[in-house]
Amino acid sequence: MALLKRSSPADKGQDNSDPDGRMSLMDHLRELRNRLVKAILGLTLGTVVGFVFFDRIWDFLVGPYCRLPAAYKLKAGECTLVQQSVFEGFMVNLQVALMFGAVVAAPIWLYQVWAFVTPGLYRNERRYSLSFIALAAPLFAAGAALAYVTMDKGLSLLFGFAPDNVIQLISMDQYVGFMMAMLVIFGLSFEIPLLMVFLNMIGVLPFRLVSKHQRMVIFLMFVFAAVATPSQDPITMLALALPMVGMFLLAEVFMYFHDRKKDAIEAERQRELDEELDGSGANTAE
Repeated sequence: MALLKRSSPADKGQDNSDPDGRMSLMDHLRELRNRLVKAILGLTLGTVVGFVFFDRIWDFLVGPYCRLPAAYKLKAGECTLVQQSVFEGFMVNLQVALMFGAVVAAPIWLYQVWAFVTPGLYRNERRYSLSFIALAAPLFAAGAALAYVTMDKGLSLLFGFAPDNVIQLISMDQYVGFMMAMLVIFGLSFEIPLLMVFLNMIGVLPFRLVSKHQRMVIFLMFVFAAVATPSQDPITMLALALPMVGMFLLAEVFMYFHDRKKDAIEAERQRELDEELDGSGANTAE
């Protein structure tokens, strides 16, 4: 297994019976344990920071709700949510702190994942995967930012279906769950075109296959946006689907030029090989 290769340069000086420098299964598991411990420590530290600055984080999170018209709020002019259980306040604090900790500690746990996996990759795979990680973070952030900006539009549309004599009672837990789902779904959706490019660069997903099913892929993106968005309103659906389609088309253009360059290189290599074979055949005939 490629992942069982030695991953620490310091271990090269140690005596190892394996001439390929591979790690034993127990050494591999110990390394995995060490990486997990470091990642969990980073997440814990970020969570503690989230608890300390919870009030500021909460003011930011309730921004979309606060932008709603006064008619959709419990108290006109106030940004008020309700607590429906004794432990709901603590659980919301914990959820928000964990979410903040995961974001703040992302460089730590992403590096631990990278350091654990990279010894089993070839040089070109390391380069591609490193570029993938470098682009994945801003794309996820862009998707989450789009969800945050458009969330009030979706909430306003959904609340608008209620009769005039109905008071909207939104609990803290419901709001946080809805927001987290929106942020994660939008963020992960923005990673799909990047994943397509990555698969194309390692030779798994050719441009011809994507181009052949282009219309079906675009249709499925709209279906995914309609099903995946928690609010399931047309505004939020279009806010997710249209950027996905745009990035898909950009990814398709990149795949076209990448495969075109790859085919040209392979054709040149084949031509040189044919010339060498023709030359060796002529010398044999003489």
